[in-house]
Amino acid sequence: MAARSYLIVTASIGSGHAKAAAALAEAISREEPEAHVVVVDFTKRDTAWITWCMKVIYLKMLDFVPNLYQLLYRFTGHRTGASPVQKLIASLTKRNMRRLVRRHAADVVVCTHPFPEGAASCLKESGEEEFFFATTLTDYSVHRMWFYPGVDAFFVATERMRRSLVKEGCAASAVHATRIPIAPLSPSDFDRATILERLGLTADLPTVLLMGGGLGLGDVAHSLEKLEDVAEKLQLLVVAGKNERLLSWVREHAAHSHHAVRAWGYTDEVPALMAAADLLISKPGALTISEAWAMGVPLILHEPIPGPELENAMIASERGTAVWLGKGENLAALVTGLLGDERRLASMREAALLAGRPKAAQEIAHFLCRAGARHGG
Repeated sequence: MAARSYLIVTASIGSGHAKAAAALAEAISREEPEAHVVVVDFTKRDTAWITWCMKVIYLKMLDFVPNLYQLLYRFTGHRTGASPVQKLIASLTKRNMRRLVRRHAADVVVCTHPFPEGAASCLKESGEEEFFFATTLTDYSVHRMWFYPGVDAFFVATERMRRSLVKEGCAASAVHATRIPIAPLSPSDFDRATILERLGLTADLPTVLLMGGGLGLGDVAHSLEKLEDVAEKLQLLVVAGKNERLLSWVREHAAHSHHAVRAWGYTDEVPALMAAADLLISKPGALTISEAWAMGVPLILHEPIPGPELENAMIASERGTAVWLGKGENLAALVTGLLGDERRLASMREAALLAGRPKAAQEIAHFLCRAGARHGG
């Protein structure tokens, strides 16, 4: 019997969708070592130029008119708003998906972003290709942009999301509340003393991690400047992602800060940095929240991208795992207060670990491999 083929299609808009795809690919390869597993970025110019163009427009919109993006997000959240746009994008990119499915002889197609999901839906509904079709939602809320026909399995972050999809007409047996897939963790990921030594960090300073997602958004530089008002010396760990300008600025800032500041670009060290941190300051990306929950690190959330990140922040706050910093609030005072309140930090750590589901990727992979066996023979 030929090895089964799993095609995981994502979008490099931020890092969350791609990280979820990578986590699924690793988990499927562990579950079914003989399988062919490939991850494709559907927003690369040579894969689908239309979605590449939309990605460029999206990033420009976030830079210059973020409120317009929020308006569009809300508008397309209504049934009457999303359908025509969804159908147009899906029909225009169907041929790109067909090329991928045929190239990789895919038995199972998994999408971690609505762009490839729409194209796969259009392709499957046309009857031109046959495959098991799954979608993994990478936010803590349901939006109309994720609703497409022909999806055999939805994997969502919460039971509330599962009920919402079922209410919208999805078969209850096709919707699974698994949480968002993240890279697997091992006991060594939680060994703080060893991690501090390996990274050359000190154990006797309160440690705060600052992140702005894969794109280095979230006004990390402004946060660093505000933290200069914290009288106690801190160990500040900064992940600038792919934002080279931010990385250079942080390293210059470190030279005259009264805190101990260390900076990383795009890195695989995020679990280690979270293990080292007493507190994480970040914009509320769903993957960042999921990773923080799995590691049990308390969060300060700020500067959400209008739309899904606002909802992510609300959910993390409701669960007692995060404090949402509002506009005009004093970051330095909040950090000082939290670091001085060990009881509250302990409560937030406990809530985070309870909210986390670090084996979500393995659960999804197990389901997909069984589905692939039924489909591929």
